[in-house]
Amino acid sequence: MSRIGVYLAHPRKDSFNHALYGAVVDELRGRGCEVLAHDLYAEGFAPLLTAGETETVADHEESGDPQLALHRAEVATLDALVLIHPNWWGMPPAILTGWAQRVMVPGVAYKLGTAAGEPAGLLRAGRALVLNTSDTPEAREQGEFGDPLQRIWAACILPYAGVADVRRTVFRTVSDSSPAQREQWLREAREAAASLI
Repeated sequence: MSRIGVYLAHPRKDSFNHALYGAVVDELRGRGCEVLAHDLYAEGFAPLLTAGETETVADHEESGDPQLALHRAEVATLDALVLIHPNWWGMPPAILTGWAQRVMVPGVAYKLGTAAGEPAGLLRAGRALVLNTSDTPEAREQGEFGDPLQRIWAACILPYAGVADVRRTVFRTVSDSSPAQREQWLREAREAAASLI
């Protein structure tokens, strides 16, 4: 049975991101996966990296934050990850950025000081799916901004932690989309999630 973590970063319960989250969790559970579903805002995940957390320590479970310890322990056991969030200023929301900075740390997501001088990814998850919503047309995103979210997830974070297969789908433009278009996008999200198994 696949063990998949699904992480949502959007503060509004009526957002399309929440609809994506519900569809993905439902699809994966319906296919027999063990799904560890986390709505980071609903959980009140604290995104601020503390001074003590900037030091490399052998045992991250001694952080004193049980919620953080849970997330670190879980992410190390996943077969795949799904990250769902909007594109805000070419970045993930602060809560998800903080999650990455506090959870994807040395000893959990990667280790330093290998013989080759490069970090070695530690995550068991070989696959990740990033689902983004955006109100920026694709031509402008690519032409003017160079798609920073693609670089953040598929170049900077996930491969560093050992995730070799990073997939990403962007749903745009959300603000002027019709109910029929959103239903189609939800079907696409379900298919993308199912392909992780």
